[in-house]
Amino acid sequence: MMLGLLLARAGVEVVVLEKHADFLRDFRGDTVHPSTLEIIHELGLLDDFLSRPHQQVSRILGRIGGDPVVVAEFGHLNLACPYIAMMPQWDFLDFLADHAKTYPNFQLRTNAKVTGLIHDGDRIAGVTVETPEGALQIHSDLVVGADGRGSAVRDLADLAVQDIGAPMDVLWLRISRKPGDPDDSMGNFNPGNIFVLINRQDYWQCAYVIPKDGATEVRAQGLDDFRQKIADAMPFLNDRVNEITSWNDVKLLTVKVDRLKQWSRPGLLCIGDAAHAMSPVGGVGINLAVQDAVAAANILAQPLKTKQLSIDHLRAVQKRRFFPARITQSIQVLVQSRIIQRVLASNKPLNLPLPLRLVQRWPRLKRWIGYAIGVGVRPEHVKPRTRE
Repeated sequence: MMLGLLLARAGVEVVVLEKHADFLRDFRGDTVHPSTLEIIHELGLLDDFLSRPHQQVSRILGRIGGDPVVVAEFGHLNLACPYIAMMPQWDFLDFLADHAKTYPNFQLRTNAKVTGLIHDGDRIAGVTVETPEGALQIHSDLVVGADGRGSAVRDLADLAVQDIGAPMDVLWLRISRKPGDPDDSMGNFNPGNIFVLINRQDYWQCAYVIPKDGATEVRAQGLDDFRQKIADAMPFLNDRVNEITSWNDVKLLTVKVDRLKQWSRPGLLCIGDAAHAMSPVGGVGINLAVQDAVAAANILAQPLKTKQLSIDHLRAVQKRRFFPARITQSIQVLVQSRIIQRVLASNKPLNLPLPLRLVQRWPRLKRWIGYAIGVGVRPEHVKPRTRE
């Protein structure tokens, strides 16, 4: 959606395909980081964004072994918005769609599921689409696969995936939020489990982190045991855990960390999680995808307008964005192995890990971590519009 907005803004004819009727699906990431907010600011859309319901997070909090921990701070960032904006992803996508639709050369088609690729010799020349009105073909100079970690487009294009691995999965659920509850989103690290709460004003979006492929074992232990573990992790929720009435209220997110060796073929490019699936660590997935979109628009808009697009342009997008994706994934894997995996494997009371003890001792480290999470490696910037 971000790439569609940017290309339409640059004068390129764009069709965005969404297989569902709308964007209203739960259990998606909600963290719009300072780097993404800066792009919205550069587009001149920040006032409209901030007028929509959201929460502002100026630091990342947690509890490990009962000890409160400040992991990262964002207030020092010299950006338009030195904080993370918590906004449900469907609202963020609606915001982007509202502005993209102001361009006559932009089209959003919902209930449009991509089922195949159109080939013109060695080049991808469009997609076949299933709609309620029947099958159709959309021919194009470029197909962009931005369809997530289970990307159908990359599978259809037969692009090789390198699996890096993740030691955990996540069970998502929601619990009501009451007056007097904490305002901050937070996480609690306990022996054998990690529990994260995201403040969505009238309810908590909850992430229960479990060992990889451990969902069957959690269910086998029973719903009462699951409720009790949540109450133990966050005692103020004890009077509400019975809102989890069945396992149908709990959704499994299978965590993946992988990346494509090659992001493109002639006429086709993958970006975002379709090119490099990110761990939930740091909540950076959306923001890396947005950075990919900005880089792709900056590199591809002119050759698309002049009908001069080549495979070299597509490779230039990967060359620009591969390093940030690889470095970010490397940091995530380090956190997974040094902290998350050890917590999940532990059956003893937790002590604060050495890296986090150092962060508490030297406050400047909180700012560095805030920059790494909030801005990241090689942030992108929107090109100014030409008079044309």
